Amino acid sequence: MNIDAIRGYCLSFPDSTEGLQWGDDLLFRIRGKIFASVPLDVAARSRITLKSTPEKVAELLEIEGIERAAYVGRYNWISLQRFHAEPWPELKELIRESYELDAAKAPKKTSARRPNKKPGRSRSKTTKRRK
Repeated sequence: MNIDAIRGYCLSFPDSTEGLQWGDDLLFRIRGKIFASVPLDVAARSRITLKSTPEKVAELLEIEGIERAAYVGRYNWISLQRFHAEPWPELKELIRESYELDAAKAPKKTSARRPNKKPGRSRSKTTKRRK
């Protein structure tokens, strides 16, 4: 498995997007919420960072090559120090779980605004216009 395989899998989810942030981190998002981070720097300490549940984090931390993610570990994020810390089927499952955790909390899609209406300028029916 490699970055291209992970990228393809992450982008296969509905509403998922990718983008670079913090220099060389490839981030995958669901409606604006990050569900996976892959540093493109081969010298980086972690290879992929994912969100998980508290119960799953406790299990995963017992596996060699998996640790709490820097800065966000207290929010149940884990980092794999190498892609092969978990076999590909299990890594795909971890990515899917991370996506689903964020998809459940991500803002829902909003309907398109009417083109003639300016944001923040709504009036109630009882408001009278000044002359």
